[in-house]
Amino acid sequence: MPQAPSPTSTTAGNPRLLLWLVAIGFFMQTLDSTIVNTALPAMARSLGESPLRMQAVVVGYALTMAVVIPATGWLADRFGTQRIFLLAIALFTLGSAACAAAPSLTLLTAARVLQGVGGAMLLPVGRLVVLRAFPREQFLEAMSFVAIPGLVGPLIGPTLGGWLVEVASWHWIFLINLPVGLLGLLATLRHMPNLRHASPGRFDLGGYLLLAAAMVSISLSLDGLGGLGWARTLVVLLMVLGLAALAAYWLHALRSPAPLFAPALFTVASYRVGVLGNLFARIGSGAMPYLLPLLLQLALGFSPAQAGMMMLPVALASMGIKRPITHVINRLGYRPVLVGNTVLLGLMIAGFALMTPQQPLWLRIAQLALFGAVNSTQFTAMNAVTLKDLAPERAASGNSLFSMVQMLGMSLGVTCAAALLHAFSDWLGGTAPAQSLPVFRATFVAIGAMTAASAAIFWQLAPDGQGLAPHAPVVDDG
Repeated sequence: MPQAPSPTSTTAGNPRLLLWLVAIGFFMQTLDSTIVNTALPAMARSLGESPLRMQAVVVGYALTMAVVIPATGWLADRFGTQRIFLLAIALFTLGSAACAAAPSLTLLTAARVLQGVGGAMLLPVGRLVVLRAFPREQFLEAMSFVAIPGLVGPLIGPTLGGWLVEVASWHWIFLINLPVGLLGLLATLRHMPNLRHASPGRFDLGGYLLLAAAMVSISLSLDGLGGLGWARTLVVLLMVLGLAALAAYWLHALRSPAPLFAPALFTVASYRVGVLGNLFARIGSGAMPYLLPLLLQLALGFSPAQAGMMMLPVALASMGIKRPITHVINRLGYRPVLVGNTVLLGLMIAGFALMTPQQPLWLRIAQLALFGAVNSTQFTAMNAVTLKDLAPERAASGNSLFSMVQMLGMSLGVTCAAALLHAFSDWLGGTAPAQSLPVFRATFVAIGAMTAASAAIFWQLAPDGQGLAPHAPVVDDG
């Protein structure tokens, strides 16, 4: 384990309590990534908006996380893990309170951006403090402990969100964060050491701003295509600006002595294929937590609580497939698993177009569970292949870029799904519940086709690349 960090302060706190603190931070972030989806129709009614125009609430959170994540490692090195974790919890809690008080979609989206700034720092800084506070022989056990709540968050998020909407109001999906956040602030002051790097180096601010501008501009241009009423010229300008900023970042990184993300990362073939494959395959996976609750409530007549309960088979199957799929990858290798599973994932997504109000409940549950298993297999294989060949000196930078791509893929997934819903509602006629099922069917087929097409990226992997990752820790989020 690297010995570069030097603590500026130490605490007498119990290491087990430190792990609980980091685990709760993971839980808060992953819970709020999913709890909102089931409540979107109720939010729309309360704010006087269309349920199919609420994607900004989800996109604002995920896109903000993608933008902020690249800076979190340097901030923790410069100011210390305790200070940045305190800031993360404070911003997340303030953002939650602002979300609950928001009287309009615009202010709710702004509050979600504030919440996303805090959420973006919870995971990387929490992982960093565990890496630095525990010896090598205890690291895997410690990371396994703090990862469990991160899996539980998506498991209970949609169900809890639907239940709170029915027994109280959608505001409570944010208000429940307030007491947890206050306790987290007190626990951080007492139990988290303020570890920081002796010489963190200079932050690549120019490269960071170019990369952030590219992500935001491209995402906003896709949102504009989704029918937000923007002038077509503005949409085109934003897309060109985003692509130009991305090209400018690449040229900047080639000549910078210490770029935010070195182009040399992409000389590793498995990392290059893994990052690109993750970005495009996650558009489909990222769209599903947004689309499924809307389909169940708007087109199939489910209540918010019922729609949330229907997400349980997805989460349970996702957790259950983790252990056996590693043996499959070790036996068959990455390329056949990823190519075949990506096509299967696309077919599973398109298969939701076959859902009808008359479909038996057992068949609907089986379909959701099978999707959860296939989707989880995709995450496990993609995550492992991306980081498996990175040398230790590139692991931190590669992992940070990979985390950013994960959140960007989720944001683009919701953005693309919302754009398709809008386009198909115009072509097929209206967004009323009685008319919405054909709109959802067309959207699922389109998203499924996009996902299956990304299998061509994984085909570029070496055919003999077998075995799980020897070097870098894998960020397993599905």
